[in-house]
Amino acid sequence: MSTDVTLRGRLARDPELRFSVNGKPVTKFAVVTSRRFKNQQTNEWEDRDTTFWDCVAFNELAQNVADSLEKGTAVVVTGHASQEEWEAKDGTKRKSMKVTAEDVAPSLRFATVKIARATRSGPAASNATAAEADPWATEDKPPF
Repeated sequence: MSTDVTLRGRLARDPELRFSVNGKPVTKFAVVTSRRFKNQQTNEWEDRDTTFWDCVAFNELAQNVADSLEKGTAVVVTGHASQEEWEAKDGTKRKSMKVTAEDVAPSLRFATVKIARATRSGPAASNATAAEADPWATEDKPPF
């Protein structure tokens, strides 16, 4: 069973890009989330409820994450969280949460980003029609 999630945090390490046996890009990355509170006694900021989320992205999203983001980047991730269970070498049962990302974006709360449309070469890119490659290529303009 999985549930929809939205994570707002920072990348805990650089994304790791690999390729499946079929040649499809797969990127693993971790997002650390926490809540910040100002300690009224010390007058300093503290992190609470810190959680590390293992995330995975596939296909073009995987390639874009690997090409665009690095450790420490503030991100917003939407996707599906699911719990995985396995048995460790010592025989103990283990559980972890994994997020399969549907979308990943840099947070613009404390940074600016210059957007560049990703271009890919290869069979999938050459078979795309102009409208598929650029959804705004028609005479219709975006609603903003």
